[in-house]
Amino acid sequence: MASVDTQQIEDVLKTLEDENVGKNYVSSKAVKDIKINGDKVAIQIELGYPAKSIADQIAQTISVEVGKLEGVSNVDVSVGWKILAHSVQKSLKPMENIKNVIAVASGKGGVGKSTTAVNLALALSAEGAKVGILDADIYGPSQPRMLGISGQPESTDGKSLEPMQGHGIQAMSIGFLIDEETPMIWRGPMVTQALEQLLNDTRWRDLDYLIVDLPPGTGDVQLTLAQKIPVSGAVIVTTPQDIALLDARKGLKMFEKVEVPVLGVVENMSIHICSKCNHEEPIFGSGGGVKMASEYNVDLLGQLPLDIHIREQADGGEPTVNAMPDSRVTEIYKDIARKTAAKLAAQSKDYSAKFPKIVIQNT
Repeated sequence: MASVDTQQIEDVLKTLEDENVGKNYVSSKAVKDIKINGDKVAIQIELGYPAKSIADQIAQTISVEVGKLEGVSNVDVSVGWKILAHSVQKSLKPMENIKNVIAVASGKGGVGKSTTAVNLALALSAEGAKVGILDADIYGPSQPRMLGISGQPESTDGKSLEPMQGHGIQAMSIGFLIDEETPMIWRGPMVTQALEQLLNDTRWRDLDYLIVDLPPGTGDVQLTLAQKIPVSGAVIVTTPQDIALLDARKGLKMFEKVEVPVLGVVENMSIHICSKCNHEEPIFGSGGGVKMASEYNVDLLGQLPLDIHIREQADGGEPTVNAMPDSRVTEIYKDIARKTAAKLAAQSKDYSAKFPKIVIQNT
């Protein structure tokens, strides 16, 4: 029996595409190690994004394909991931204890941005990442209710706040600090200061991703986020409706101007499926997210249906990813989460932590 060599195995891996990255496992630098012991092969794959729900599937695919080589009787494939910090706006430095900040934005309200943000956070967590969510919608905080968290955050030192916990993720919102029915009658500078304090004065603990649920529009809060908060990437949420797409384009353009890469577009409420007869109807139009992604050369991360369960579960404090972990909708959210994280993994890395800090002292 002819023995196999590393090159033959790499040639096979070059034919297998990681659909979340859009490259094969060799060119995406996911192949960390190949060991050959006679007719036994051990392959170590290290992805740049969390992939708990598809790791076994990836391992199985590689094992089957490499197992077809002459001289191979046994293939052992281990699939893991390593989440790195990625570069942010040139004038800013990444935050301590947070590897990546991802902003979830929409041009207008009512497109399901907050619901998408919380399910994206929960999906990233379910895929194996450490995740937090910051509710930056100071005027209309909704994350406390969506996460089913009540009470106020603790402060051990009188200066900083401990993040609240809900469904395995860390969370902070102005909604934890005020009564639910108290209106925030604040001017822009107060709102932006509150956002900065919520972000900087919360003791976030070793997060791979902090999801920031932005208020709709392109005003003060978005500008503060772009200028003062180190953001690795943004996700735009829209519906297929022309009006929503018009505003979503403004949001996309805003991030481009402030040098925050747009990781992709999520089309929410893309189709309604009748719960009685299963008839499918594109209530808000069709193809809008696809067209926008194509026009601006960004990825369409996923399309979500207009589903009564998504609304009911978010309102009830148990978002879909948690309430129905095996549902088709959760599968779509996890797919969006993996694609978002993979898109971010393809961005340039942050190397600032590797450089020595130079301290000049007067002697």
